[in-house]
Amino acid sequence: MLSQVFWSVPKPIKLKILLTILLAHGFLFVSQNGSHAKFRKSGNPVRTVIIKMSEKEIPYGTFKSIVAMSGLHEEVFR
Repeated sequence: MLSQVFWSVPKPIKLKILLTILLAHGFLFVSQNGSHAKFRKSGNPVRTVIIKMSEKEIPYGTFKSIVAMSGLHEEVFR
């Protein structure tokens, strides 16, 4: 039973893949304050995504938040 719980936990996504996909979909680097970078996509509405750059992998919960901020679908990142 315990092994079933561990197999159902989604894996984190690599920061490099996340940034590549955001840049490919029109997001541009705006600024960075400490370890957090801001990416923005103009349009209606203007989308702003803030990402912690010091980690090599983004946890799944944080990834879901970034997907919501970006307005993209999760399947685009997989």
